[in-house]
Amino acid sequence: MKIKFLTAISVLALCFSLSHATVYATVDGEDVTADDVALVIRNPQVNFAQLPKDTQNAVINQAVEKKLLAKEALKSGVKSNPQYVEALKRVEADLALEIWMQDKFSKVKVTDEEINTFHKNNPEQFVIPTELNANHILVKTEDEAKAIIKEISSAKDKKAKFVELATSKSQDPGTAKKGGELGWFFENQMVPEFGKAASTLKKGDFTKTPVKSQFGYHIIMLNDSKPSKTLVLSEVKENVRQMLIEEKFRNEVSKIAGELRKKAKIDIK
Repeated sequence: MKIKFLTAISVLALCFSLSHATVYATVDGEDVTADDVALVIRNPQVNFAQLPKDTQNAVINQAVEKKLLAKEALKSGVKSNPQYVEALKRVEADLALEIWMQDKFSKVKVTDEEINTFHKNNPEQFVIPTELNANHILVKTEDEAKAIIKEISSAKDKKAKFVELATSKSQDPGTAKKGGELGWFFENQMVPEFGKAASTLKKGDFTKTPVKSQFGYHIIMLNDSKPSKTLVLSEVKENVRQMLIEEKFRNEVSKIAGELRKKAKIDIK
């Protein structure tokens, strides 16, 4: 299924939180929270709870030091510094925009009728193409590939012989050690020549002529396939709902921005 994401406004930004209930420490009575910890880590992909205990303690101590140093900075009279004043204005504007966007986003609603209509009118977006599972052998020359095909064709157990030759002769180091196993893939995930050849095979069959690609010459054996299918509404309903909410939000913000541009005096240099 094709998924549309926000471009003008990042959905991740809408996850901004002003506070968390978890308290890891206190500094002169002031809580060190999950937000403080997140500011130290600076990577939303890192799960603090899954970090080793000594790393967690190091992060918490950095957050504590940050609190102490921030207090010292405020006592120093930094608020009167022109740089501080200017930076505070920028932070204030960004924070206002963030909260405003959260409020706008929370008010966007999508009806079941809108979801049903989108699903009905855009069937191509919910198609999962045929999925293939294959092994392959990759060699440099066509003659090598032909010789391997001949050897497999004369073998009693063709699959076993294929795996054996893939392990010993394939020049694809990523799959040779697994007997040429590629696992599951879609036709368009492979180079065109490979994908087309694999898609024409029947289960258990292999290519009787070498398949040339930019990488060399392939011999492909198809292990299995899953037919193409269209996802029904119940399988994608919540994904569609979220996509439509994001689209409505993006359009609303773009419309507001457009109206504001008409009224503003803008000089781009």
